[in-house]
Amino acid sequence: MATTDRNDAVSTDPSQLFPTRYLPRPEVRDLPAPPAKQWRYVGPGIVAAGVGLASGEFILFPYIASQVGLVFVWAALLGLITQYFLNMEIERYTLATGETAITGFSRLWKHWGLVFAILAYFANVWPAWATSSATLISYAFGGSAAVIAVVILVVVGLILTLAPVVYNALERAQMIKVAAVLVLILVGALVAIGPAWADAPQIVTRPGFPAAELGFAVLMGALAFAGAGGGQNLVQSNWIRDKGFGMGHYVPKIVSPLTKEVEARGRVGYVFLPTEQNMTHWRGWWRFANREQLYTFVLISFVSIVFMSLLAYATVFGNDAVQNNISFLQVEGRVLMERVGTWFGYFFWIVGAVALFSAALGIVDYTSRLAADVLKTMYFPDASESKIYAGLVWGLVVVGIIVISLGFSQPITLAVISACTGGTMMFIYSALLIVVNRKMLPKEIRISGPRIAALVWSFLLFGVLAVLTVYQQIGNLIGG
Repeated sequence: MATTDRNDAVSTDPSQLFPTRYLPRPEVRDLPAPPAKQWRYVGPGIVAAGVGLASGEFILFPYIASQVGLVFVWAALLGLITQYFLNMEIERYTLATGETAITGFSRLWKHWGLVFAILAYFANVWPAWATSSATLISYAFGGSAAVIAVVILVVVGLILTLAPVVYNALERAQMIKVAAVLVLILVGALVAIGPAWADAPQIVTRPGFPAAELGFAVLMGALAFAGAGGGQNLVQSNWIRDKGFGMGHYVPKIVSPLTKEVEARGRVGYVFLPTEQNMTHWRGWWRFANREQLYTFVLISFVSIVFMSLLAYATVFGNDAVQNNISFLQVEGRVLMERVGTWFGYFFWIVGAVALFSAALGIVDYTSRLAADVLKTMYFPDASESKIYAGLVWGLVVVGIIVISLGFSQPITLAVISACTGGTMMFIYSALLIVVNRKMLPKEIRISGPRIAALVWSFLLFGVLAVLTVYQQIGNLIGG
């Protein structure tokens, strides 16, 4: 009888499912209708792919291909499919509540958000993407990569704090980047890969796990950053909320405190009654969100990884000039100059520099956005989230400049550190997503069946890789 009474109460007030020890219950409101012109809401998946077209696509997977061939490219599809299900469960919570997934975690324990913010900062305080972009610029035009990286960080800070609506500026930048990379893919496929196309089936016919040659850290980094990775997946919540998906329609956007009036945001979100109309709207939003992620994030990322790996394989695999660092991109550009023409080598470096600059822009954004959401929601409810965000952006820029000044500038090393931290984050929040999407959402929209299995798989995959990576690194230290 008690269970029946509780179910009846929840059906009239689903906010009762939400723990209130650390945060108030969400407000009950109707779910807005899904858009009639859905193309206007396409964007968060492109932003995710655009930000992700960096470590995995331009550095880690091509680097692996330059060292051991195409034997590990299969892992890109595994990583992307895993991240697709992770992203959709992150989006499920935000579509249903307007809250970020981290706010949902913080309802279970107040400091979960702080834990993920600290991990995201540890992953991204090393400015791997700014230094990578700067390195490619130096290949094309000369100059000091360290000085160029500092300039890039300052420009990133200016863009993110002067844009009237931050998400809109980020979305435009990532769309330009994706378009540039797709042009590179099209031209390269026609004129650069050549006979290497015959070896492309090896991706399927000769899969391998070259841990002995490269180490678990590099392989875990590639898996974690196949597409997105770490805190970037979590910030899907913030990006779809700023785009107006689902209950995010009711939540103000982050804007520049210098160029636009800041609108106050409450600490908690909203939840809807599972009425016939709301459930019709939910099914429309859920179908659209799934398609948007699949046809943008997954497809763009996979095509980019396969092509960039093939390009590296076709040009520098087995080349004695290739070293165990990012200079393989310099060798690759020079080989492209010899085989295709001087113009194509410069085109390769310039597109790579633009792609990595846009990644730096997105990474500084999402790290600051994640931390600003946590600080506003859990610790400083009366503060302006936009002002917190702007302060965090410049804090990350300053720390990145200090890191570069101290000489920590090797992009592959920094990217591996970042990716391994991101993989550890994914291990933790895979489990937390199951809890919040099973316990807090109305039964009509909560996670079940194959999607639970996908998150269990993610938990096991990144957990095992994290343990193996730590074990190998300890062994290296002891052996050293």
